[in-house]
Amino acid sequence: QVQLVESGGGLVQAGGSLRLSCAASGRTLIIYHMGWFRQAPGKEREFVAAISSSGGNTAYADSVKGRFTISRDNAKNTTYLQTNSLKPEDTAVYYCNAVQWGTRRPVFGTWGQGTQVIVSS
Repeated sequence: QVQLVESGGGLVQAGGSLRLSCAASGRTLIIYHMGWFRQAPGKEREFVAAISSSGGNTAYADSVKGRFTISRDNAKNTTYLQTNSLKPEDTAVYYCNAVQWGTRRPVFGTWGQGTQVIVSS
């Protein structure tokens, strides 16, 4: 069973940056497209970004395009999300999961604990 552990969140001022990490254990994720999702208080979890299994293709939600960058290190079984020019509306708990490329839906039924990002204005 795969375990996903997210880290790197924190409190940052608007305009700041954070680098989120997602480390996987229990299963190699090299064959999976990977993605980041987020859930703000009182809202449903939403897609943020995805990267193909090879790392050659990426996709982003319109709300983060040009500000966030997803990457992966298959040797380390780790996926990253570089978040720049953060806005208060980026405040959420961020999660990673394998992702279906076409639908942008998560693959695994279980989630990690997530990492909290709080952006102050």
